[in-house]
Amino acid sequence: MLNSHKTEKEDMASTEEDFPRGGAVKKARGNNIDLQVEVDNLFESNEKEEFEQWMGGIKDKKFKKQKTAVAKGDGLTLNADAECVEILHSKDVKEGMLMLGCVKDVSDFEVTVGLPCGLQGFLSIRNICDSYTKLLTEQLDSTDEDICALSHLFYTGMMLRCVVAKLDTTRGGKMSIQLSVNPKLVNSALTSSALKADMVLSGCVESLEDHGCIVDIGVNGTKAFLPKKADKDKQNSINELKVGQYLTCQIKEVKNDGRVLRLCAKSLAVGRALAESKQGWTLTNLLPGLLVKATVRKVTRNGLLMDFLSSFRGQVDILHMEQEMATHYNKGSNMLARVLYLEPSTRLVGLSLRDHIVQPETRMNTIPACGDRVGEVVKDCKIASMHVMSGAVLELPDKTLAFVHRNNLKELNEPANENKVLALPKHTCRIIDFSPIDQIHFATLRKTVIERTFFRYSDLQAGQIVEGTVSVLLNRGMVVHLSSHIRGLVPSTHLSGIVLKNPEKKYAKGMKVKCRVLSVDVDNKKLYLTRKKALIESSLPLFLSYDDARPGRVSHGYIVSVKNFGCVVRFYNNVKGLVPVNELSSEVIVNPEDVFYVGQVLRARVLQCDPEKEKMMLSFKPAAEGDTEEMGKAQFGCERLEAKVLKKSVNGLEVSITPNGVPALLPTMHLSDLVSNCSLLWEALQEGDTISNLVCFLQNKNKIAVTKKPMVIWSLEEGVAAKEFSEITVGMQMFGWVKNIMAYGVFVEFPYGLIGLAPKSAMSDKFIADTTTTFHVGQTVVAKVTNLDEEKKRFLVTLKISEVTLPEGSAQTRLIHAVQERRAATEMIALKAGDLYQQLAALSVGQRLKLAVDTVKDGDGSTFKSDELVGATIRANKYHLIGIQLTPGQKVTAVVIYVDILSATVHVSLLSKLVTKKKTLSEESKYSAILQHIDKDLAIISVEDTAQLTFIQTQSHLNEVILPESVKLREGMLLTVEVVEPSCEQLQGLPLLSWKRAAPKRLRTVSENQMDSDTGYRFGEIVQGKVRTVKPTNIQVELEDGSTGFVHVSEVMEATEVSQGSFPTSFVKVGSVVTGRVIGRREVNSNGLLPISQPRLTYTSPELTLIPSKLDRKMELKSVTAAEKLSSYKVGEEITCFVSKFHPERKSLEVTSDLSITGTVELLAMITDLKDSSRLEKLYKLGQAVKAKVVEMSLKPQRFLLSLTGIHELQTGSITLGMVTSILPHLGLVVKLPFGCTGTVAITDLADAYKPNPLAAFSKDQLLRCYLLGFENDKWHLSLRPSRLNPQQAKPAKDTEVFSLKDLQQGQLIRGFVKSISEQGVFIRLSNSITGRAELQRSTKYFVNNHKVLCNHLPPSTLLTTKIISINRKEKLVELSLLTVDTGKPDILPESLHLPLRLVGQEKKKYNLEKKKKRSLSESEEKNNETEPPKKKTKKKKKTNLVDNDSGVDVYFREEEDQEAKDTNPVAVNVSSSSGPFRLQVAAGFSWDLGLSSLKPATANMHADSSDGEDQDEHNSKSQKKSRYELEQEKKVAEKALTQREMELMDPQLRPQDAAAFERLLLASPNSSILWLQYMAHHLQATQIEQARAVAERALKTISFREEQEKLNVWVALLNLENMYGTQESLKKVFERALQFCEPMPVYQQLADIYSKSDKMKEAENLYKSMVKRFRQNKAVWLSYGTFLLQHGQNDAASALLQRALKSLPSKESVDVITKFAQLEFRFGNTEKGRTMFDKILTSYPKRTDLWSIFIDLMVKHGSQKEVRAIFDRVIHLSVSVKKIKFFFKRYLEYEKKHGTPQSIQAVKEKAVEFVEGKGSEAAS
Repeated sequence: MLNSHKTEKEDMASTEEDFPRGGAVKKARGNNIDLQVEVDNLFESNEKEEFEQWMGGIKDKKFKKQKTAVAKGDGLTLNADAECVEILHSKDVKEGMLMLGCVKDVSDFEVTVGLPCGLQGFLSIRNICDSYTKLLTEQLDSTDEDICALSHLFYTGMMLRCVVAKLDTTRGGKMSIQLSVNPKLVNSALTSSALKADMVLSGCVESLEDHGCIVDIGVNGTKAFLPKKADKDKQNSINELKVGQYLTCQIKEVKNDGRVLRLCAKSLAVGRALAESKQGWTLTNLLPGLLVKATVRKVTRNGLLMDFLSSFRGQVDILHMEQEMATHYNKGSNMLARVLYLEPSTRLVGLSLRDHIVQPETRMNTIPACGDRVGEVVKDCKIASMHVMSGAVLELPDKTLAFVHRNNLKELNEPANENKVLALPKHTCRIIDFSPIDQIHFATLRKTVIERTFFRYSDLQAGQIVEGTVSVLLNRGMVVHLSSHIRGLVPSTHLSGIVLKNPEKKYAKGMKVKCRVLSVDVDNKKLYLTRKKALIESSLPLFLSYDDARPGRVSHGYIVSVKNFGCVVRFYNNVKGLVPVNELSSEVIVNPEDVFYVGQVLRARVLQCDPEKEKMMLSFKPAAEGDTEEMGKAQFGCERLEAKVLKKSVNGLEVSITPNGVPALLPTMHLSDLVSNCSLLWEALQEGDTISNLVCFLQNKNKIAVTKKPMVIWSLEEGVAAKEFSEITVGMQMFGWVKNIMAYGVFVEFPYGLIGLAPKSAMSDKFIADTTTTFHVGQTVVAKVTNLDEEKKRFLVTLKISEVTLPEGSAQTRLIHAVQERRAATEMIALKAGDLYQQLAALSVGQRLKLAVDTVKDGDGSTFKSDELVGATIRANKYHLIGIQLTPGQKVTAVVIYVDILSATVHVSLLSKLVTKKKTLSEESKYSAILQHIDKDLAIISVEDTAQLTFIQTQSHLNEVILPESVKLREGMLLTVEVVEPSCEQLQGLPLLSWKRAAPKRLRTVSENQMDSDTGYRFGEIVQGKVRTVKPTNIQVELEDGSTGFVHVSEVMEATEVSQGSFPTSFVKVGSVVTGRVIGRREVNSNGLLPISQPRLTYTSPELTLIPSKLDRKMELKSVTAAEKLSSYKVGEEITCFVSKFHPERKSLEVTSDLSITGTVELLAMITDLKDSSRLEKLYKLGQAVKAKVVEMSLKPQRFLLSLTGIHELQTGSITLGMVTSILPHLGLVVKLPFGCTGTVAITDLADAYKPNPLAAFSKDQLLRCYLLGFENDKWHLSLRPSRLNPQQAKPAKDTEVFSLKDLQQGQLIRGFVKSISEQGVFIRLSNSITGRAELQRSTKYFVNNHKVLCNHLPPSTLLTTKIISINRKEKLVELSLLTVDTGKPDILPESLHLPLRLVGQEKKKYNLEKKKKRSLSESEEKNNETEPPKKKTKKKKKTNLVDNDSGVDVYFREEEDQEAKDTNPVAVNVSSSSGPFRLQVAAGFSWDLGLSSLKPATANMHADSSDGEDQDEHNSKSQKKSRYELEQEKKVAEKALTQREMELMDPQLRPQDAAAFERLLLASPNSSILWLQYMAHHLQATQIEQARAVAERALKTISFREEQEKLNVWVALLNLENMYGTQESLKKVFERALQFCEPMPVYQQLADIYSKSDKMKEAENLYKSMVKRFRQNKAVWLSYGTFLLQHGQNDAASALLQRALKSLPSKESVDVITKFAQLEFRFGNTEKGRTMFDKILTSYPKRTDLWSIFIDLMVKHGSQKEVRAIFDRVIHLSVSVKKIKFFFKRYLEYEKKHGTPQSIQAVKEKAVEFVEGKGSEAAS
């Protein structure tokens, strides 16, 4: 905390007032009061003394002069006018200055505060208040309580009164303003006597009381109380306030001369409270934030001078004048103003007239309405006004204003020159900050700042190459500055490719270095860089996220950890993965630390990656070695593929096939059949783009290649392509492409890597002199096989047009593909290039334009200008200007002939016959046409005088060679055409023609007008059409030209007219004529192409709007992209959406707010009532309008989450729905909440009255109503108590909530749940945050020497009644007792354990004395009997060996323990390792537990051997001399051992120990599968896998074919072996062999069980799917599959499976199948669902008493007593035989005797008597 700035005189005065000493004090106090009054009466006798006190005794001569001057003026005031009104500069800020601030950001230890005039200060955690500092000290000393962070006290946009505590200087030489809100500093000038009602003061919460809180206002001797009833705001709710909370309050009542205050914190009242003269305000105690009535005294160019509080003067700078009211400020005008700041030395008072400050909201906007623009460079800005002493106001192009400080009008070291700035008409600025107090952006005109590459940390991205300057070398690394305020750290391991011992020798301060960004933390402003050359120069794809790390991809990474199990490799943005030991190298590496080191850069290949779990498995093995298997797995047929472009090269595109991310190559020549389109598409495609309709044409171990050539794809899909050389036959026709051109011919490549040669003589029907001028490399051709050389596997082909045939209509299909490919490339280029290119892409052939002539060139055509196409070149050649005279500036109408998107050139024609209205063409008619324009492979022709323009291909055949110039097509040439289709949809309505050359004629002037663009119409064009179909989400309209337009549901009517729940499309009737406007285009699938066309090809149709306001031609429509539209939404904004799809499996809703925006609504954000969860599809129907609030939106990845519940975020104290995700016995429930949040319900918050086993009432995926208690550690604390959810209807809580130790009292009886049990005692959870302990001696009356006895009888969550023994509030410990004498409840341990009672008092002393005597006596006996041999019986008691004889662990028990210890059973410790993967466990007997339930493995009893060995050890330890008795005993033991060994050799059940013994037994029993399996296990124990396989194969050959079960056992064992030790291929082979030799059904079932138990869920599910297809009539298969699904939590899938089973199985099996599935639901799924299924069955079949018995058994086990009794009551009233009813009565009575009470037993007996009386003699008999 800072020291107070009071003077010595002030300190003495305050001391005397607080500690009065007689009458003198009263006099002093009276003088003080008089002094205050005199100062208020304007400069009377004690004026000088008051100033000296305020100024700390400093006599300022300048101030005296000012005072004198003012006194001579027309009126007396306390402060004078400033010479010039200017903004507050940083140099004017001084310590002790009071300011009004706004919170901009809250971190852990500091609050960033926005101050007036763009200044910024920092509020430290130490400068809040004294009570908060004390609280922090206490919390830091205590480890149990969470720290009360600053985020709990402050929020962004919060208004503060603060004082400048200290002025620091940063390393860069800039001033840092340290602030304080401590009331003792802010209100230091106030005294108790100066406090008046209605004053507005700031303070901090000092303590929380029952009826309110005490507020520290910093005035000595004054207590301020804020009652609950005076506080209504959410921000300042008493229940939410914390110690240290900053408050702005109004004094409502003053008592005891200002010693007691009653406050009010209503933000509305506080914000409107006026400071008046009668409240006694002076310049000494005036505070910022006060609202005053002010009068304009003078209007200046740079601001206003104002009078307020009758005699004070202040100023209003340009930033705090309302711009709209600037002309209305006149001298004498009265208005409200708020004090902004006070400078104590000059007594300067700054005021604000801005509405957002004078009438503030509860939260100030820290981000403007236009969004966060900090860092943005804005061009074409104009200076709105210049203020010499302050700065300039800029007007941005969007008419918003920004302020440039006078220091930012010039470069750093240049002199100020405002005239130079004003002389420039436009400026480029960079926005550097936004001031929440001023509500304006601050900008700079400094070029050095504008040209900075990086202005904020958000401008940097991981993987980016940057250059910086070395700043300093530290132990942890090197600091590099990228700009003046952006710096990054190069860790010590990243300073070089190797570890540097002396980095200072390589790097020096000021050195320029090149780095690569490893990660950026924008929030914490942390940047990590690397200097490793391998990472900087890497050309491999970067792993910036786990989504980038697809299997098979390779990237450079660096090792961050080397362990014995492998290496951890990190990439960018903290993406990391594990390289296991077996993937470190092709060679075996025993110790990875000897080979690898931290910081080493290596190429790593992705094996597996789970982006959701953020786990990745990598490999260091060479890519070629590892890719062989990967390539083999990814088998692609002729199906259509989709791929993402990874990298561009001259020869092609490296792509990744989705969704598996398999790398492949798309050669440039394979982008199209047309060579010219290939280069255009290559230019259009960029990294990250997605390409569809690809087909794999080459796949081997080294690479995968795909093609997009339509003709090649057609040949692959139609199956006319040969897959290998053996399929090629002479005369076969194949589609391929020119691979290479040689002097002797051309090589033609075909799919699957086949290559043929077309000799020079077979290339064309005409003579070819030069082969290099015939074809283009990559040109698609059709070839016919003429010769085969099978030995060398070579073949010859011919390309002669006369010898090959093409499918009918192939020429028209190729034309359609060519035009659509070129159109797609144009749109891709336009989308990425800018507005001009998008306008060019919207142009279509035949479209008319209004132009102005720019230049006229004789013999070379003319150029034109257009207001809509600024920057484009518009030209017409001489052929299109025949007979037309042009002059510059002339207005003309032209028609578009062709658009060259790459050069931004539009070719037009002014021929009159092309501009006129077009005429329709007749199908199959012939016309003459003229070539108007040629562009490589495509040409534009006009058809006679019809004004119709269309495309043709310049090549008439695929195999056409390059023609000489003399015979090439050229402009003006006449052609003969035949109409194939008058209006082709695939050509955007242009006619589809076939053509041939005609006799040349004289060129005519032909023109044509066609308005169609790619969508058929221009953007913004008004069209009319007839409604064809009306769907809930769109309307199809048939336009005048026959094309189809679409209207999205959001474009039907005005948004203001759409009501909640309405269906806008229902207002439009089919057949009605509508007027619309083109606003976009949508892709539509087309199946109407010719036979060899692509069925998945798409074309576009216009998207229309019917909204009347948008149909106004004067209204300019702007094309808005999906990203721009999404960015325009704000979190919390309410928008109108329309239901587009419901996902029943995910229970989520898809809604659309715009034709390009689709949002998602999760279940919990859809409903507020639990009853609505079962009728979601009825609530939300397709096309229905709903009001939604924006929850979250992001562009990368694109996410748009909405809420239909009216809220978009969770708030403490509210009630919401949640879904149970997991049930934890030791904790409670984990609940999924709306908006991606998670919460926990403690076991003590489940109910108002605790019940045993409270978690049994809950199940996974159950929906709940939850009360939000609070948010902590990214989780919500929830409550399900009825008193929280329905406080009006809930009954009084039996077990009340315990919030703190204050709610507990010593001696109180309280119930809680067992949390854990340890040696320290039983820990009982009393509330969410309080746990008590009952020591073992206070837990039970029995003596317990091991806490595990309690663990066995008190599982977690057991309900117990306890008594509080003591409460240590300092240590926060609660000691409890569970003893019967304290609680009045039975002991927690039953008497059946026969445990001894715990001795207390005199009994305990007596027992200890006897025990001491007994121990001394036993010691003396041991000395006397040292030579006597121990008895064998004693030895057996003393020692117990383990079950596993090879573990080497013996457990001994001490003999000196008392009798209780002797009676305790010895415990054997079994030590096993849990680490490592799951492997086949082989113990004393080998058991194939997976699937071999019928086999019982042999067990070997080793106890005798072990005992003999122990005996031998003990005999060796004796003396060498043996008695006769001992020799006889040894002889007997030896004979016994010999007999036992003989019996072992004769016992066939005993497991042999070597191979020879197994062979001997197998000779006797060759058909015994158990022997064979034991033999396999013998080899597996020695890890001899191959020997075990060999034994299995021998077994299959040896066992007789009649022994089917024995053979099946061996097959199952072999499947088990391959599953654990083999590969997927070896397992598949064994499985296929087993199917041949055994019944298929058992083999399938056994393999499915093996998969399931070894956690191979995907393989098991695939196998089950095959089983239900193959054995669909087998009921057991369906049941087995259902069991599998339910065991793994797939309840919905199991329900669907049941429906499939009922359809597949005979109807007589239905009841049995449903019953079995219901039983499975009880065991593994949802108990409630199982009960419902049984109810339905028994309703249909009430007389099936066998089903009733099953149902009763299940409900007894899983249901409540109430439910079981209800079922029994239903059964005993069935209309069945008396004998069966008697059986159920017996069961009913047995149940009540076991679980009921005497009353319930009697009730059953009475029901039985009623039944007998009702049935009469039949029942009696």
